[in-house]
Amino acid sequence: MAKSDYYGTLGVRRDASAEEIKKAYRRLARELHPDVNPDPATQERFKEITQAYEVLSDPGKRQMYDLGGDPFGGAGGGAGAGGFGAGFPFSDIMDAFFGTAAGGGGRGPRSRARRGRNATIRVELDLRESAFGTTRELTVDTAVLCEVCTGSGAAAGTHPDTCDMCNGRGEVSQVTRSFLGQVMTSRPCPQCGGFGSIIRHPCQECSGDGRVRTRRTIKVRIPAGVEDGTHIQLAGEGEIGPGGGPPGDLFLEIVERPHEIFERRGDDLHCTVQIPMTAAALGTILTVETLDGAEEIDVRPGTQSGQTISLYGRGVQRLNETGRGDLLIHVNVETPSRLDPAQEELLKELARLRGEERPPGKFAPGQQGFFSRLRDAFNGR
Repeated sequence: MAKSDYYGTLGVRRDASAEEIKKAYRRLARELHPDVNPDPATQERFKEITQAYEVLSDPGKRQMYDLGGDPFGGAGGGAGAGGFGAGFPFSDIMDAFFGTAAGGGGRGPRSRARRGRNATIRVELDLRESAFGTTRELTVDTAVLCEVCTGSGAAAGTHPDTCDMCNGRGEVSQVTRSFLGQVMTSRPCPQCGGFGSIIRHPCQECSGDGRVRTRRTIKVRIPAGVEDGTHIQLAGEGEIGPGGGPPGDLFLEIVERPHEIFERRGDDLHCTVQIPMTAAALGTILTVETLDGAEEIDVRPGTQSGQTISLYGRGVQRLNETGRGDLLIHVNVETPSRLDPAQEELLKELARLRGEERPPGKFAPGQQGFFSRLRDAFNGR
């Protein structure tokens, strides 16, 4: 009997990969399965592609067939009366129609490449850096791709071998009996852990992990307007994944140091200035510090303690928006606690001129002396 051309039966090249052979079989099985096409000629054709796939999907049988031997060991051909050989994986038929192995989920081999972990580092900023943004060079302890094995985990000159227990499928199937009949289930291959391949000669540089730990420096731009507790996500700057998988993300946790003058509340800044009572009463020009440098403000006559003077647009840049917050200056009027005789006489004269002089101890209910009322006035009471 002439030897069958299994490659021609499936319509693939002789150097076709296992995945190409599997795809060709699935496509033909959907067209020729007896449940889909009951024509007798089609059923015979289905048996042929089944036998071809049984041989070419098994590395050992395929090698024997390529060398001219009998892959069935003289058993008279692979496909029996039912159309399936004794060693044919029935789950491939179910996979061709449903995309999963019968009853078991049909996961297929797991990729060794997995996404890397995220990393977080703390970045301390002063108020000016937070307000206007800055550029930082950060040193990160992370995992990077192993340059020796380029992430495969295998030693140079070698490669992962196909698992001989699951034939590279990453799972093994078993048939059990139940009151419903025979049930086929699948589970990850215990020998390869579901990867479908085994690293027999691990890379010495990374011990088979596909990555090595190192310290690297990255340059990052921190936007204006960040505040204490802000998290900035840098996509793809985390650890490279095992097996050459994609990297995770790097998160920057912003820590804002306290400022000696300003207190930040959102986008606004607050500060307190002390002025003497004479300046509050008569008015004055006061020089104050801002994030943009020193500026002069007009303190109007009669300013009370506790009043607020606002400098619009002198606060912090709004994050990812236009405009800035405000600088709010809280005035604290200082009332003298001790007066020399000349100063006391001047204040008494002022009280007489304002008609506010009262004999000691003669205040009507609810009335106060000049100094008490002056002190309370300047303290905002």
